[in-house]
Amino acid sequence: MGNLREIDNEKVINFLGIRLNNMTSTEILDHVDFCVERKTPCQIVGINVDQALRVIEDTYSKEIFDNAELVFTDGKPIIWMAEWLKRPIVEKVSGPDLMLMLCERAAEKKYKIFLLGAGEGVAAKAAEKLEADYPGLECVGTYSPPFGFEKDEVEMQKIIEMLKNSGADQLFVGMGSPKQDIFIYENMEKYQIPVSYSMGAAIDFLGGSVQRAPKWMSDHGLEWLHRMLQNPKRLVKRYLVDDMKIFRYYSKFKKQEKKAGRI
Repeated sequence: MGNLREIDNEKVINFLGIRLNNMTSTEILDHVDFCVERKTPCQIVGINVDQALRVIEDTYSKEIFDNAELVFTDGKPIIWMAEWLKRPIVEKVSGPDLMLMLCERAAEKKYKIFLLGAGEGVAAKAAEKLEADYPGLECVGTYSPPFGFEKDEVEMQKIIEMLKNSGADQLFVGMGSPKQDIFIYENMEKYQIPVSYSMGAAIDFLGGSVQRAPKWMSDHGLEWLHRMLQNPKRLVKRYLVDDMKIFRYYSKFKKQEKKAGRI
């Protein structure tokens, strides 16, 4: 039995040349159960505008996303553009919300989890909160790697051994993109945890080091505004200049699809 894109092609859509799994959160949880039981290491990633641009413009990021077990939609602008392309997406699945649902399911199924990333001590606080909120959940380890760890062979080997010996069924990685995506892609076969997730700031949110946008902002596609106001120096250019390139790629893709008769 293969991965989901081989099982049900009706739930796969082409968005600007990016393969998306058009699934509800419940369908994702059910497929994760299959992945945990299968025990073949795999990667699950979410896509927002930043990620979409990276996949379009960077061949290695495209390779990673093409080979991911699942690519879920984590961004209202992606939902809107897919609708304009007449390829409606059934549900926006935000990374932090998905992580909570996965942990709730893990508590029920007795899956063991590991949290990797965020600042020093943050992952440990996130684990404490998760275990308190979901009785029965077992977090078998947390670790916040030092800056530049990916260039340190000794540190990398230490992390891989830590993960491999943890007995975890699921690994949540919060290092920012593309670092977290690359780390999982290049090392999941070494540490042999069945399912690894690129979770961005989800561990920071749970550990209390970063404040998440209010639900009403997230529901209306304004999570980017909340994040920008928290860190304007770093994010104003990204959101108001760099991310605008997505509309150029959208326009080009739509013309191609119309010409090919797929819209």
